[in-house]
Amino acid sequence: MRTRISHQLIVAVALTAAVIFGLFSNLLITSHQRSMVTVMEGYADESAETIQRSTRFAMLQNQPDEVRQIIDAIGRQENILGIRILNKDGRVIYSPDKKSIGTMVDKQAEACYVCHATDAPLERPDRTSRTRFFNNALGIIKPIYNEPSCSEAACHAHPPDQAVLGVLDITLDLAGTERHMAEERGKALITIGGAILSISFLIWLIIYQLVGKPVAKLMKATDAVAAGDLDYRIEVKRNDELGKLQHSFNDMTRKIAETESQLYQSNKLASVGQLAAGIAHEINNPLTGILTFSSLLLNQTDQDPAVREDLQTIVRETKRCRDIVKGLLDFSRQVPPRKTNSDINSIVNQALAIVDHELDVANIQVTRGLLEELPTVRVDANQMVQVLINLLVNASLAIGPKKGGEIFVGTDLKKIEGKSHIEIKVADNGCGIPSQNLQKVFEPFFTTRDTGGTGLGLAVAWGIVKEHGGTISVDSQPRRGTTFTVHLPVSESSRSTNGISDERTTD
Repeated sequence: MRTRISHQLIVAVALTAAVIFGLFSNLLITSHQRSMVTVMEGYADESAETIQRSTRFAMLQNQPDEVRQIIDAIGRQENILGIRILNKDGRVIYSPDKKSIGTMVDKQAEACYVCHATDAPLERPDRTSRTRFFNNALGIIKPIYNEPSCSEAACHAHPPDQAVLGVLDITLDLAGTERHMAEERGKALITIGGAILSISFLIWLIIYQLVGKPVAKLMKATDAVAAGDLDYRIEVKRNDELGKLQHSFNDMTRKIAETESQLYQSNKLASVGQLAAGIAHEINNPLTGILTFSSLLLNQTDQDPAVREDLQTIVRETKRCRDIVKGLLDFSRQVPPRKTNSDINSIVNQALAIVDHELDVANIQVTRGLLEELPTVRVDANQMVQVLINLLVNASLAIGPKKGGEIFVGTDLKKIEGKSHIEIKVADNGCGIPSQNLQKVFEPFFTTRDTGGTGLGLAVAWGIVKEHGGTISVDSQPRRGTTFTVHLPVSESSRSTNGISDERTTD
């Protein structure tokens, strides 16, 4: 079963939040417990001080009944478990618990051990040493010191050198405090759980919007591409890393589609080239014989006019077949280009000069838009002239007898994927190409002309441009015209030159 990355992120964040909140809550609860203990210690010490002060006058007046009543009244408070007043020997002399009066306490017990752990008992232990916890209870002892009023009293005078007369021992019930602390811990756990759930939900929403949706789009797109749909595109609405990834995916699928189209075109051209070479060689000799003998017969003057017309038809159609065969041979024996540093503007001007007369006869106006100071590019000049002638001838044929025919030929310098390319545009205002035929114009033998077209010109042009590492594309709208665009990469080693190199191949 596939696990989504958004779920993994949510679980990771929830666990992290749980650990962090758990640590902080533990620190807070521990700190709260210590604060509560400190408060209870202070309360117990203040209670002991209150009892001591309440009974002080009665003890000075030697009124044990009044002391006993005070201790009994205070001992009946809900949170007080026990009160004892012990003399210096450890005997209980006052307590609400009548049974404990007169009993002796063990000086080695926890309540007494702090002061009696050494041979010389502590006279003034701090509050922490006087406090003890046991069975949800807090006990604190408070020494009763010998004051001048005690040593000088006539009722039961104590020697002045006796520092401690006895001990007040009070025990407080902590059950209520423990319940309160347990409730606080429960509330803290509920708060922490709610916070973790809330944070997890918010993070899930954020991750779903920022990560989940874009990743789902990418997964859907990859599935579509894997199924063979190379035209699938992702709608990009963001400008972050995932948006850049979506842009890259669209560029990747576009390049894959272009590469597949180029491979398909290359394989088709290779196959058609082999077939064309075989067919051309097989029919070239019979065509030559037919043309020769039909021409000889046509030159005889004593022929019947009907026969002569038939012979003229045979000669004309045989020449057309010969031109087709010549095109097949030219197509099949494409040779690697002999590249030299060449000026594209000079190549364009040379191609225009070759077809200039044909364009003038057709009353087609040519507009040049050549960018000056273009860098040179390594190309086979003759082959590039052939490409431009094919494009110009196609443009003139697309215009046909239309009045006001125009052809625009322009050059420019463009940046494509960070690299410099020379751009050549050949645009006409002719009949245009139907949209269903745009993907077929570079296929061998595809033509929209009823007569006179072999369908090899653009296929040959495509192959030449490809051999130069460039691209050729077409944009057309019916009845508005067609634009062919050629992009040729500029080599870093290319040197600027004002004309075409003299090193050219010959047919």
